[in-house]
Amino acid sequence: MPMTLISNAFSDGGGIPMEYTCQGADISPQLAWDGVPENTRSLVLIVDDPDAPDPLAPKMVWVHWVLFNLPPETRELPKAISPADLPGATGEGINDWNRTGYGGPCPPIGRHRYFHKLYALDTLLEGLDNPTKAEVEQAMEGHVITEAVLMGTYLKSS
Repeated sequence: MPMTLISNAFSDGGGIPMEYTCQGADISPQLAWDGVPENTRSLVLIVDDPDAPDPLAPKMVWVHWVLFNLPPETRELPKAISPADLPGATGEGINDWNRTGYGGPCPPIGRHRYFHKLYALDTLLEGLDNPTKAEVEQAMEGHVITEAVLMGTYLKSS
């Protein structure tokens, strides 16, 4: 069975409600997953936007959230999860606001796509202290068993 990633806040390809964005409460949406392989030692979650700053002329991938070393038995992150409530020894990486934690959609122009990517790894990621997305991805190299993706979109209201 393939690993799947879903949210009760939005469907794959659907619109992300304002509550989870800079125009709302800027809280993380509920995320749930299933189909984690038995040999998984940890999970990584990366949320990013490849359409920054303008979907018609993207120049960078904007990082919204980086979590690593989620325990493999974890099956959900509740809505508005705080750093203190992250499961087990989950670590947080630095987003593109240069801080840890979730930063919701806040596109300057146009409708952007937000990819929530969950990776099952055959190892724990060691020696990372508030890493960037690139540092987490480098540490993951050769250790990804499988991945699941949930994509939502957001267009800032005027």
